[in-house]
Amino acid sequence: MNGTERGSPVRYLVLVGRVLYSAIFLMTFGHFSQAYIGYAVQAGVPLAGLLVPLSGVIGMAGGLSIALGYHAKVGAWLLVLFLVPVTPMMHNFWAVADPMMRGMQMAMFMKNLSMLGAALLIAYFGAGPLSLDARRSGQAANRSLPFGSQSPSDSR
Repeated sequence: MNGTERGSPVRYLVLVGRVLYSAIFLMTFGHFSQAYIGYAVQAGVPLAGLLVPLSGVIGMAGGLSIALGYHAKVGAWLLVLFLVPVTPMMHNFWAVADPMMRGMQMAMFMKNLSMLGAALLIAYFGAGPLSLDARRSGQAANRSLPFGSQSPSDSR
């Protein structure tokens, strides 16, 4: 029993993980505010008036894709596209003189690295059994067979 069979509570772990992971990207509404754009200008981001809102759209699209498990691999690559430039540009702790702010920026940098790692895992493994991707591919139907049952393709 691998935990993906119907009735097994373990099969919900990937769904819960996807939703929890996506929450931070779905809350990127601030990227459309003048405050975020101003902060990016101060951090030296070129074309901040364009790139900050664009990064918000990319983050929200990737987060929604992963949360729903709909084209989750594409959504994960969107988040990689978001995180790779944002992490060193906005959280460059090595350039901060104040020790307290350096520590905070280092924590934010490491948080982004861990989110980047999770995005790469989703880009490789996909959304899992309880997702629109699995439903579309028929994977969900095969994984929901009762324990010990074989699908017609398994009996060959």
